[in-house]
Amino acid sequence: MDAKLKYKAKKIKMVFFDIDDTLRVKDTGYMPESIQKVFKALKAKGILTGIASGRARYGVPEDVQNLHADYCVKLNGAYAKDDDKNIIFQAPIPYEVVKRYREWADAVGIHYGMAGRHQAVLSVRNDLVSNTIDHVYADLEVDPDFNEKHDVYQMWTFEDQGDALQLPEDLAEHLRLVRWHDNSSDVVLKGTSKALGVSKVLEHLGLKPENILVFGDELNDLELFDFAGISVAMGVSHPLVQEKADFVTKKVEEDGILYALEELGLIEKELNFPQLELETVEGPKAIIKTNHGQMSLQLFPEQAPKTVANFIGLAKEGYYDGIIFHRIISDFMIQGGDPTGTGMGGQSIYGDSFEDEFSDELYNLRGALSMANAGPNTNGSQFFIVQNARIPYAQKELERGGWPAPIAKSYAENGGTPHLDRRHTVFGQLLDQESFTVLDAIAAVETGAQDKPKEDVVIETIEVID
Repeated sequence: MDAKLKYKAKKIKMVFFDIDDTLRVKDTGYMPESIQKVFKALKAKGILTGIASGRARYGVPEDVQNLHADYCVKLNGAYAKDDDKNIIFQAPIPYEVVKRYREWADAVGIHYGMAGRHQAVLSVRNDLVSNTIDHVYADLEVDPDFNEKHDVYQMWTFEDQGDALQLPEDLAEHLRLVRWHDNSSDVVLKGTSKALGVSKVLEHLGLKPENILVFGDELNDLELFDFAGISVAMGVSHPLVQEKADFVTKKVEEDGILYALEELGLIEKELNFPQLELETVEGPKAIIKTNHGQMSLQLFPEQAPKTVANFIGLAKEGYYDGIIFHRIISDFMIQGGDPTGTGMGGQSIYGDSFEDEFSDELYNLRGALSMANAGPNTNGSQFFIVQNARIPYAQKELERGGWPAPIAKSYAENGGTPHLDRRHTVFGQLLDQESFTVLDAIAAVETGAQDKPKEDVVIETIEVID
């Protein structure tokens, strides 16, 4: 993620969410458990939450209502209230405009709907209308004269004309169409949008546009994306929405909202440290067989996918067979993977060198398998295994330096090379005591110039267990 965007995120004091295909999947109603976590985490940090939706209050699913957002902007910005149901803003469509819209729709054979504060109705019910609206508002009544007794905040078209449908000139002076379905457009007041409703909430709170972040996925989010300090499009968003967004996150099913907020630093990442929980880790393993014994390792493709793929690919093609550990420094590490045996060679499966993959979940602990390099993003075939068992730091010192407490504890108790974190990609970890015994034995061999063993320590082969 762009560093400038992370800097902008420091000004965020409120987050607004669309509902359909943002908080939940429109077609299935699925809402990930991570959404509950998001709302609790934002509240704990003092960041306000809001819903900005084309839906009315009576069309908001119960699981979304139970999130208790601080503010809700409904009906595409025509209505806004707080969680105590105090009205912040409302902009009903003038009676004469609604009446003229009904006359035009009847004249051209278009079915329609009308949404008030507490109820929505249809002009007729047929298969096209039902298939379009029922997954948003179920069991709406038919009442084409609804506007005679109720304010109308939004209307709909029900037709098969798509974007070819245009309002007549006199209506276009007051209304606009926002397509949300193959067979329907929202019909809203010109100048009314989610951005307008959100702006009224901000005025009420004394906030500025730069203080809000918005999530959305459809065309009725475009104005809001222009208005907000930061805009995030979901992974299934309309192409125009993605183009306008500051950041495109993952889909709802992939915890896209949680992912974006973690990347922006608005929510602390929930980290796992697989090096400390090896008995629970699944995935590929490797056995480095040497003339001094063998070392078993757990690999971490989830955190370092490209690096693990490179190591596995080279191992399976026999690239490492017969290569020596060319650099060994006791109480530091053992390094190999260079077919020239000089520390100057080696090539990745990608041909050229490839980029670092630093993870907040992996560290250069004692027994870590890490990539050797000649500077940032210069990974090839060379790797090292951290052997150091002593470090001159206490756990509290490491924690003050920014290391997570469990990692700081492991460093302090077992050793490692914390100064190499964020400089070398960690992608594996020794699995058992036998492997550590072999590691220490190799580290203790006699070395000469440039820390090269006087007698070769040979990698006979590397076996991969997928």
